Parts: sequence; structure tokens; C-alpha cells
Amino acid sequence: MTLVSSLAGRQRHSRAPRTSSRVPLMIGGAIGAASVAAVAYLLWPTWHVQPVGDPDRTPVTIGDTLFNVPTKAFRVKYQRRSGPQERVDLAFLYPSLAPPEHVAHKTAEQIAEFQPIDRIFVSIAAHHDALAPDTRLRTIYPRYLAPVAPQTADGLTLRSFVEGSPYANEDLFTADQPELSARCTRDRQTPGMCLSEIRVDGADLTFRFPRQWLTQWREVAHAIAQLAAQMHVRG
Repeated sequence: MTLVSSLAGRQRHSRAPRTSSRVPLMIGGAIGAASVAAVAYLLWPTWHVQPVGDPDRTPVTIGDTLFNVPTKAFRVKYQRRSGPQERVDLAFLYPSLAPPEHVAHKTAEQIAEFQPIDRIFVSIAAHHDALAPDTRLRTIYPRYLAPVAPQTADGLTLRSFVEGSPYANEDLFTADQPELSARCTRDRQTPGMCLSEIRVDGADLTFRFPRQWLTQWREVAHAIAQLAAQMHVRG
């Protein structure tokens, strides 16, 4: 009997330290859980951030040239991404030059058939060492210009292309101060449209706008220069 009592006492004593060692662990766990809950409660408002839409501008690289493009100006949905691209197509309201809230996914000619155009269309594409726009103006266009005296009005010079040439039914407008060159279709069933090109490092920028805007051609020239300067990231 004495032996049995002794063994039972030893077992009780051996269990006591184990039980007592678990108590601090349980207390510590409870304190840790309470601390995490308190921190979570304090930080909870910061976890409910409102959904963020597209950033105001999207950086794209075209022809190894960096452009910072207003996100809402993209006319083609799949082009609305940052990184290298071969070409992007954009639209800007005129004369504000702000990107439109809703861009119609139509060509400039299609829009001209239905409503007056209130925007300037811009395409940026890698040129891959193709003939520069200013070189084309000096060496290619003169071959197809009609042999008549140019017409100059308010500093803007008009020369027509000959019939049967690659630029038939088009006219060439040029000016020096400010600098502008534009090849424009003539008004037919739809209003005439103009195309003006400039080169920026590895990319060519093509601007399209209604021919009738040339009645205020200086404002158009300034708009083209302003858009190019705003999007091109120098350096």
C-alpha cells in the first residue's frame, strides 16, 4: 500500500510542472491574439481602399522613344497598356487638347460622315528608318505638285498635286512661322481631312484634323507642337 501511494504521489508531482508550464503559453497566446486583433481593428480602415481606375497617363515606348500618353486618349482598347508598342492611336478634343471622356472607335473619315469633328487624331508609330517627313516634303512631294503658282494667304501657302499622281485630289499646305506642313484631301461628299507628320527620335507622329481648321492654321500648328511636347519624354 505504501508503495502504491508513493507512486501515485510521484505521478501527481510529475504532472504538476507540465500543467503549470502550459499556463504561461496559453496566456501568452491569448495576449498575442488580442494584440493582433487590436492592430487589425486600428488598421482596418486602410484596408478598404476605393478601387483605383486607370492612371492619368500611361508610359509607352515606341521606336525606343518614351512617350507619356494620357490614358483616356487611347482610341484602341488593347493599346491601353504601358511598355513597348509598335503603334498607338489617340484622340484629343480641340482646341482644349484634353482627352475625350468617351472615344468613338471609328476612323476620322467615318466620323466626318456623321457629325462635325471636334477632335484631333494622333498616331505614334515606329518609323524603322523610313523616309523622314521633312525629307519627303523636300524631295518627294515636289515631283507631284501641279506646275502652277502657289497661293499664299495669311502666311499659309497652298499648292495642288497633279491628277493621276499618288496624291491626286489633295493639296499641300505649308507655313514657316509657326512651322506647319499638311497634306489635305479636298472637300467632297465628306469634309476634307488633313495629315501632318513630324518625327521625334525613333517614332513618327501623324496628326489628322479637318481641312476647315486651316482657316486658323496658326492655332492648329501650336496644338500639334504642344501635343508632341507634352507626350514626348525627353532624355
